Amino acid sequence: MELDNIDFQILRLLFENSRVQWKDLGAQIHMTGQAVGNRIKRLEESGVIKAYSLIVDEMKLGFSYTAFVIIYMRTANHNSFMRFINDRKEVVEAHRVSGEGCYHLKLKVKSEGQLNHFLNKILYYGNYTLYLSIQEIKQQNLLTDMQQ
Repeated sequence: MELDNIDFQILRLLFENSRVQWKDLGAQIHMTGQAVGNRIKRLEESGVIKAYSLIVDEMKLGFSYTAFVIIYMRTANHNSFMRFINDRKEVVEAHRVSGEGCYHLKLKVKSEGQLNHFLNKILYYGNYTLYLSIQEIKQQNLLTDMQQ
């Protein structure tokens, strides 16, 4: 699907407030609410918009630790490991990578005990290197800087 400037404007505005009414969004980009709704529906159906989400302060929810784990697999059979990480709620991001390690994981946990428990489970699949986040410096919305 080819996106035009209006699609990018809609995406930027939805990213700022996904609960905005179509009529109000349309007023900001000089379109009717119905026309905006049709475009949003097309973006959803084509998979450009995959889901709507809520951003919360994870520290206030008790998730005190952000950890980055590099996994070094023991075997070439990665399917069971991928199933494992997909089932683990602590894993908020997982990437198969080139370069150092086989996988890079981002974890959010409430305690050192929860982190240790997860790391002990990882040892079944391979070795790891652990990095703890001291401070989040930047979290970027790609749409704010995206040019067509």
